[in-house]
Amino acid sequence: MTFSLKSLAFAGALSLAASGAVAQDVTWRVPTSVPEGSPFYVNFLERFADNVDLLTDGAVEIQPFGAGILVPALQVYDGVRDGIVEAGHSTPCFSVNQNVMNAIFCGFPGGMGPDAHHTWMYKGGGKEHLEAMRAEEGFKSLIVGIGSSEIMAHANKPIRSAEDLKGLKYRTSGPWAEVMRDYFGAVPTVVPPGEIYTLLERKGVDAIEWAPPSANLPEGFHEAAPYIISPGVHQPTFVWEVVMKLETWDALDDTIKAKLEAAAELTTHQSLIDFYDKDMKAMETFRASKAEVIEIDRAFQDELEAAGVDWISKQAEAEKAAGRPKMAEILAEYFTYEDRWAAQSGYLVRNGD
Repeated sequence: MTFSLKSLAFAGALSLAASGAVAQDVTWRVPTSVPEGSPFYVNFLERFADNVDLLTDGAVEIQPFGAGILVPALQVYDGVRDGIVEAGHSTPCFSVNQNVMNAIFCGFPGGMGPDAHHTWMYKGGGKEHLEAMRAEEGFKSLIVGIGSSEIMAHANKPIRSAEDLKGLKYRTSGPWAEVMRDYFGAVPTVVPPGEIYTLLERKGVDAIEWAPPSANLPEGFHEAAPYIISPGVHQPTFVWEVVMKLETWDALDDTIKAKLEAAAELTTHQSLIDFYDKDMKAMETFRASKAEVIEIDRAFQDELEAAGVDWISKQAEAEKAAGRPKMAEILAEYFTYEDRWAAQSGYLVRNGD
């Protein structure tokens, strides 16, 4: 029995399709806003790259790059917009000054904690609102990372009350920087992640905030300053995302799009529980170190949270007065969901409360 070359080629194509093998045809360079090797880099971006490779059978390759290699740490969105890279990984927290609506997704004092925020994003409409905001900017957004609560501060001075915040030189960013300055008289400053340790160690600032315990631990902040302030009411949770131009996204096959969405959601769920586990272990290390862990009292927490809610509410009102009502609409939905969560989540067993 003989076969033509054409029939053999056709049979080979059928065999390849049946096996599920797909030739790699998309490669994206994806810089992030943190240095290579940091927990955000590993837990979010590298994990996403691995999940994309797994779910697309190698059809899409994500090439992670640390901050400053392809674009500056705080200019990831600009790098994508300008076509320097195909996609970028960063957080809405770094874009509040460009569009204050980012604060809702970034996390803010008085806002939802990680479990409630996580649920709101995926089940309460938050994800769709973030995608719509990015679409207006010409981006497609994939949520790639929702974090646990942060450490409020590693500090060279103890912080136990609002009085301790007056004149405090504080490395921070996003909504917290605004609240610290406008409500408590602190002096916020923003520096890229790679410069925070040196600034703290040399007492260029009185305090810094950066990330959850497990992300702060390898930075050695607890060795550079004698006080650790918690809980992280300033940043109850946070969101990171991978963005690309809409035309980059639209050029993809629908099947690949679905797999990328699945890889992003898988990464977000996996990375959050990874933070929970490693944060617990990091706190054990902090408590065993020479640094003193100060847990601020409930009254001070309430004061900080009330300031955060007042700040973001006024931002939404200002946006509405300027003819941009969307932020107020989303914030109203957000607060409704937060209240509903608080009212109906008492059945949950929360260890340590």
